[in-house]
Amino acid sequence: MSEFTIELTESAEKALLLLKKDNSKSRVFKAVSKTIRLLSENPRHPSLHTHKYSSLMGPQGEEVFEAYAQNQTPGAFRIFWYYGPGKKIITLFAITPHP
Repeated sequence: MSEFTIELTESAEKALLLLKKDNSKSRVFKAVSKTIRLLSENPRHPSLHTHKYSSLMGPQGEEVFEAYAQNQTPGAFRIFWYYGPGKKIITLFAITPHP
């Protein structure tokens, strides 16, 4: 059972859809999907390596966090998110390869 409801911004939803449609990205899509599930269950799950991302803020000044969808992979995907807009809600706003 999920502890948090996951919401996606338009850009995060678009990024997820692009991964889903691209057969060459099926492994990435699977990893991102698993990360989203783990975030909904426990945003502090050890495999997510969740940490605060100081150089960004949410639209209302929320603290932003980064979770790993992949690790030790060139261009490993990351998910950027914040708590809100309500209780027990996590908003994903970026699903992107690590620069």
